[in-house]
Amino acid sequence: MDHGRLRPARVDEATALEDLMREASMIWNDHREDLLAHPDAIEVPRADLRAGRVRVHEVDGAVTGFATVLPLPDGTAELDALFVRPALMRHGIGARLVEDAVRGAREAGVPLLVVTANPRAEAFYVRCGFRTVGEAPTRFGPAIRMYRDMAPR
Repeated sequence: MDHGRLRPARVDEATALEDLMREASMIWNDHREDLLAHPDAIEVPRADLRAGRVRVHEVDGAVTGFATVLPLPDGTAELDALFVRPALMRHGIGARLVEDAVRGAREAGVPLLVVTANPRAEAFYVRCGFRTVGEAPTRFGPAIRMYRDMAPR
């Protein structure tokens, strides 16, 4: 597979990114009914796009995944969204997006990158250098809270 490229998302891509988010979120039955009942849960905030907080991975001009990193009041940052087109999962796109987020956090002087993960994604995040620190409540039930120290490995 072509390794593709990473770039900032554009505001005019919001709907396409939400479609990708919906597609990736529906692959498991865990929250499918909740998502169908609450379509507002699928949103890529336009303010995050305008602020450059959303990065996409693309291959041959087609978006294959995206990640959003939000600054937190305590000086840390949160990997708030990470979605990869289901047909392309397990091809390294998610890992490239995580490493891109880590690089950006380090450059910004952020000491810690946190993520609230679906329990199904815990092993993926561990492979990406995150450590599990506990549970976090979400709109649709408990999730796993993880962090990655930004000190170089």
